[in-house]
Amino acid sequence: MDISNLIQTVLIYALPVIFAITLHEAAHGYAARHFGDHTAALMGRVTLNPFAHIDPMGTVLMPLLLYFSTGGAFLFGYAKPVPVRFDQLHHPKRDMIWVALAGPAANLLQALMWGILLYLLVGTGMNERFFLEMCKAGMLTNVVMFAFNLFPLPPLDGGRILVGLLPWRQAMWVARVEPWGFFIVMGLVITGVVSTWWMQPLMHITFSGIEWALSPLAAVLP
Repeated sequence: MDISNLIQTVLIYALPVIFAITLHEAAHGYAARHFGDHTAALMGRVTLNPFAHIDPMGTVLMPLLLYFSTGGAFLFGYAKPVPVRFDQLHHPKRDMIWVALAGPAANLLQALMWGILLYLLVGTGMNERFFLEMCKAGMLTNVVMFAFNLFPLPPLDGGRILVGLLPWRQAMWVARVEPWGFFIVMGLVITGVVSTWWMQPLMHITFSGIEWALSPLAAVLP
């Protein structure tokens, strides 16, 4: 294990990860407030201050320990979830879809912005590896968060979206999974099901979409 390379990788990913987590959680809070639930706002979670969203164990300690102990082969972490009272939303079943979508949408937008920055740096002749790698890390981090959070099982955003889309009876059955959802998802992650059947296909589609969106910029840059 090359410690110097691991430390450099951590430094490259630090800023993109902080932005990805902060804007993801803040987006949930902004959306919830817009649709009538002020719980997150009253708790100071509708903010771009990363310290309001970072969980010391889940966002910092656990990912670092896993990264260094596995040589970067396995990485997992989490932020403090933004509290949302869906019963306070104007139209709970419908609005919960938009609140849940807000987080992944923030990640997709960030992936696009990191891509734009990468194209601009390359197009203007910037060849500093650290900044180019940071842009690539920003794209990858946000696409991973976008795809993973859309997995259709509560308590992930995709699960809440599914509950909002299903008829009431089926939605209640899916919602009952939430207390065990985290452990089910972790089991599917460890066995490779999420990666093979969900993450890889969705990430491929997402990167293809970003490449298409950036094609006009690529055409005008030298």
